[in-house]
Amino acid sequence: MSQGNRLTSLLGIEQPFLCSGMTYVSNARLAAAVSEAGGLGLIQIGHLTPEQARAEIQLAKRLTSKPFGIGLALMMPGARENAEVALDEQVPVINFSLGKGDWLCRRAHAYGGKVLATVVTERHAMAAERDGADALIVTGHEAAAHGGDVTTLVLIPAIRRVTALPIIAAGGFAGGEGLIAAQALGADAVAMGTRWAMTRESPLHDRTRELVLAKSVDDTLVTRNFDGMPCRIMATPTGRAVARKPLTPWRALWQSLQLMWRQRTPVSQVLRSVREQGVMEAIKLMYFGAAVERIRVAIEDGDHARGVQLIGQAQGLIDDVPSCAELMARLVADAEATRARLLAATGGVHHAA
Repeated sequence: MSQGNRLTSLLGIEQPFLCSGMTYVSNARLAAAVSEAGGLGLIQIGHLTPEQARAEIQLAKRLTSKPFGIGLALMMPGARENAEVALDEQVPVINFSLGKGDWLCRRAHAYGGKVLATVVTERHAMAAERDGADALIVTGHEAAAHGGDVTTLVLIPAIRRVTALPIIAAGGFAGGEGLIAAQALGADAVAMGTRWAMTRESPLHDRTRELVLAKSVDDTLVTRNFDGMPCRIMATPTGRAVARKPLTPWRALWQSLQLMWRQRTPVSQVLRSVREQGVMEAIKLMYFGAAVERIRVAIEDGDHARGVQLIGQAQGLIDDVPSCAELMARLVADAEATRARLLAATGGVHHAA
């Protein structure tokens, strides 16, 4: 049964479930599998070179004829170049965060594309609407990596009060019942990261999958010491050590330079980021760059002695690794069952969609 609504109509998808853009996890194969299952998959391209970004986008086009999107943080060096690749490829959906996206909205709308802005405050939501965003991904405190300071339970209705745009709730969701809860709060859809990362099409290493299955909702940490911003990571011995020990500016700079060398990032891109974003944002970027390799080795190598896993509290709700198609069928069935149960509990009559 379809859970379609104005958000699904806007994006041309069947079900109001999105796969969040996750660094080193949300690749073309995962995005295409989510889209083929009826949702919207996002390819995270912020950590890629423009050539790699184009290759991933073109692979997704070969794997699915359904809408998919890309995600990127505008504060990253090379973000504009990667955005240009996505615009040139006329990707159906562009998701941006951490920056002003008015130009992205104009360029995407010119070919009929849609733009999702990731926001964590009411002020961000209103700014994104002014920039021309078509919908908002509203990310609460429960989410992996850089969620907001406010929990999803409070943040969704707060942002619903200041905007009429469709809202995609993110942070703390792992099942179909979450869609009904999010809709009750004022959202139109949900985005999940950790749950989609734990599917068979995800590139997550088997050792990391086993670790997620063993962890509870309590086994995460929020720290500024990992990448310079409040970031939710898995509570492992390495994660706890990282949380205790602040990353020094010099070590962050050295690790960032190593990342730039591996990605062949021109110095001119970094200098332009400093001019456009300012010195403070450049310092934040340096810290984030220092963390990227730790993210990669946890995801791709399953090495948690050196690596740090970005993870949401929803990890404790996950106990299997289905295919994307199997997961989508379950999400839709659970949402229908939850809706029916609530209607029955309140004396309502359930009509199947």
